[in-house]
Amino acid sequence: HYDAIMRYISQPPLLLDVHIHKPMLNARTWMDSLLAFFPGLQVLKGDIRPAIETHEMLYQVIKKHNFLPEAFTTDFRVHWAQHPLRPEFAESTYFLYKATGDPYYLEVGKTLIENLNKYARVPCGFAAMKDVRTGSHEDRMDSFFLAEMFKYLYLLFADKEDMIFDIEDYIFTTEAHLLPLWLSTTNQTISKKNTTTEYTELDDSNFDWTCPNTQILFPNDPMFAQSIREPLKNVVDKSCPRGISRAEESLGSGPKPLLRARDFMASNPEHLEILKKMGVSLIHLKDGRVQLVQHAVQAASSLDAEDGLRFMQEMIELSSQQQKEQQLPPRAVQIVSHPFFGRVVLTAGPAQFGMDLSKHKAGTRGFVATIKPYNGCSEITNPEAVKKKIALMQRGQCMFAEKARNIQKAGAIGGIVIDDNEGSSSDTAPLFQMAGDGKNTDDITIPMLFLFNKEGNIILDAIREYEAVEVLLSDKAKDRATIFKGKMIPNYIIDSNLEMENMDQKLSENDSHKQNSEEATSASQDVGVVSEEPEEGENSDVTGPDSLSAAHTDSDSVSISNQDSYVPGTDEASAPEPACTQGDHQPQEQKTETDSNSKVNWDNKVQPMESILADWNEDIEAFEMMEKDEL
Repeated sequence: HYDAIMRYISQPPLLLDVHIHKPMLNARTWMDSLLAFFPGLQVLKGDIRPAIETHEMLYQVIKKHNFLPEAFTTDFRVHWAQHPLRPEFAESTYFLYKATGDPYYLEVGKTLIENLNKYARVPCGFAAMKDVRTGSHEDRMDSFFLAEMFKYLYLLFADKEDMIFDIEDYIFTTEAHLLPLWLSTTNQTISKKNTTTEYTELDDSNFDWTCPNTQILFPNDPMFAQSIREPLKNVVDKSCPRGISRAEESLGSGPKPLLRARDFMASNPEHLEILKKMGVSLIHLKDGRVQLVQHAVQAASSLDAEDGLRFMQEMIELSSQQQKEQQLPPRAVQIVSHPFFGRVVLTAGPAQFGMDLSKHKAGTRGFVATIKPYNGCSEITNPEAVKKKIALMQRGQCMFAEKARNIQKAGAIGGIVIDDNEGSSSDTAPLFQMAGDGKNTDDITIPMLFLFNKEGNIILDAIREYEAVEVLLSDKAKDRATIFKGKMIPNYIIDSNLEMENMDQKLSENDSHKQNSEEATSASQDVGVVSEEPEEGENSDVTGPDSLSAAHTDSDSVSISNQDSYVPGTDEASAPEPACTQGDHQPQEQKTETDSNSKVNWDNKVQPMESILADWNEDIEAFEMMEKDEL
């Protein structure tokens, strides 16, 4: 069997599967990580040269990807990206060190340990790698990791006095179980003769070098193993360099790193050009969102098509990670200045960075000011207008965290990002969280909230009409008694008329009822996650995280989408649109704090009393109906 493997499967330093009836034809163009045990078996066999060659090739792959991918191609690209912390490579490393005594293999073992601690260590153990390219984890640690990986790494670095028994009296199975050597030499006292089969003594010269053997593998030549490894030092780098004909060719700057999903920005023309080369196109949907679709036949080359598929897989993984992140409840932007006095409450999306409004119950209160430039993606040019105020800015062009840092530097005490997608509203779309930029955001200390276009325009319209507009950013709407606690309520909203006092009492009751209803409604909403901000009109809701239904999945194209929802990609800030039942929509349709009614007749001085009371009664009935629907 070994002879057949070396004749047909072994293509030093590769080991490639072949067709059983046509062994001269390769059955695959990729190798799986389990073959890493074979160099160790070859050491036990005594065939040391191919063992060193294959082991060195595998080590170069590990140095490129930190771990050995579950499968990789003949040019050492990732074929299957998982790595369940398999021990086979450590096993072969241990056997090679035992056979050669070469300290090089101690360095290999050190690399394995460092990578495990750096990339796989988690609070309760070591997590399997879901994708060696993105560094994502699976919630699992297989038993073979403890039973084999730790055992071989311990033995690799153990001295003879560290062992409580003589390891040379045993041999390992491929599952790292110890078998005593005497099992192969003990005389059987009782033997049963097989009358149907006659055994003949095998004459196989291969057995001369099998373990244990008394022959010297490397007589007076400690550099033997190094001389075999040296030609393979750059075998992976030589097979994987990027040809000048790839995506960067048109840029005239020579080979560049591949575009990773986590780095992609739809506002970057260079990134869009690379996507085109990879056969990935952007489809603009009617609601302003963007869907990514790959057509392999449209790629510039087969390698570009492969890169495109990898990019789409990474995007799915990143989107899935974002969905699993902690979801924060909606926040509130409450207009507290004249003539609103807390009656207008706008539902806002939270941020995963900056001040946590749920821990600062008083919230952040201040007058709003529009910044220049309006997108907030560069240094603020009107800091005197923003200082000690809440900055208004438009979504787009850069990351949310970058906007926050720029307005914080200008002296703002908070920020409101307004959606640039015309007509978007919390009435028709679920809220979402503003994610960071993948870096440490502890330097951002001010609160940041997101308003859809319709809600944002309420504040902008108020500024145009009343100039000085004061708002309260909080975790939930406050009643008027809390807002004006310790402050003098303006004289023009105080009336000695008993009917006005009754009106205030009704208003307070209505506000309290509204607050409870809002909490019940907000709790039922889904909160999507976004990480980056797009160019104007590019709200890239790209990949469905787990399912590929509603996708065209023939051999020529791969469309990444979810059944009923679109999950934002890493570069976009569009809200997802999860599936809802008919009952889910009913409370949203009953919202009144952000609809057009909140923009009409704000000044109660010009609205008839009967009309105001009638509106309140309608509101109370609507909220009671909404609460009934929620229950």
